[in-house]
Amino acid sequence: MMSLLEKCQSPNAAGRIQHVTPENAAWSYVGFDVYRLHEGQTLALPSDGQERCLVLVSGVASVTTRDQEFNHIGKRQSPFERTPPYSVYVPHHNAVRVVAHGDLELAVCRAPGFGSLSARLIAPEDVGVEHRGKGRNQRLVHNILPDSAPADSLLVVEVFTDEGDTSSYPSHKHDSKNSSAETYLEETYYHRINPPQGFCLQRVYTDDRSLDECMPVYDRDVVKVPRGYHPVATLAGYDNYYLNVMAGPVRQWKFTWEADHAWINSDDYPSRR
Repeated sequence: MMSLLEKCQSPNAAGRIQHVTPENAAWSYVGFDVYRLHEGQTLALPSDGQERCLVLVSGVASVTTRDQEFNHIGKRQSPFERTPPYSVYVPHHNAVRVVAHGDLELAVCRAPGFGSLSARLIAPEDVGVEHRGKGRNQRLVHNILPDSAPADSLLVVEVFTDEGDTSSYPSHKHDSKNSSAETYLEETYYHRINPPQGFCLQRVYTDDRSLDECMPVYDRDVVKVPRGYHPVATLAGYDNYYLNVMAGPVRQWKFTWEADHAWINSDDYPSRR
C-alpha cells in the first residue's frame, strides 16, 4: 500500500520541501507544495489548468500574477503566532512570480480550475476565525478559503491544537461520491510542531479497516487522506498546527461522524468522562 505520510525533504534548488501531486498520491484533485525561500529568492509557477491558493505560512513576500501585484504582503514570522495568514488566490491559466523578503515559508495549494475568477488577496481580516470543540477536543480554526468564498475547486483551512488535545475529531469522513450526507473530498494535512523536535499522531482509517494507518508526524510532514476518518492527537509539551487542503468534484464540505464517537459533540461531554 502506498504510504500516506510524506516526510519533509531538504530544499531542492527551488526551495521545495514537499511535493504532492494527483499522480504520486493516486487521486484526482489535490496538489500541494511547500517552499522555504530566503531573502531575494524568487519562485516561478506556471500558467496551467490549476487554480492555486498561496498561503504565507510565515514571512513576507511580493506576489505577481497575470493581472495583479501584491507587494510586501505577510506579517507573522511563525504560524504559532496564531494570527490569520496572508494568502493569494490565483485562478487557472495565470503564471505567478513570488519574491521572498526575508525567510519565507510558502504553501502552494492546487486543484483543477475552470471558471472566470480574478486573482485576489486574502488578507487576515478576510479570514474567518472560530473556536471549535470543548474539553480536551478544542482547536482554533482559520477559514482561509471556505466553501462560502469564491473558488473553482479548492478549500483551504488552518487549525491550531494545544498540547494534549485532539482535533479533526470526533472522527469524521468525506469520501462518498453518491451521498446526500457527504461530499467526496481528497485532503492533505501539512503539520508544524512547536517546539519542532516533537511529533503528533494521526490515524487514517475506514469503517471496514481496509485502510487503517496510524502515523507519528513530525515538523513539516504531510499526511494524505484519500478516504476514511482522520483524527489528530497532540502529545504533552507540543502544540500542533496544520494546513488543510481539500478538493473534489463538488466544492462543498459535507461530512459524517463516526457513530461510535459522535457523542463527544453532545452536552454530555466532558461530564461523561
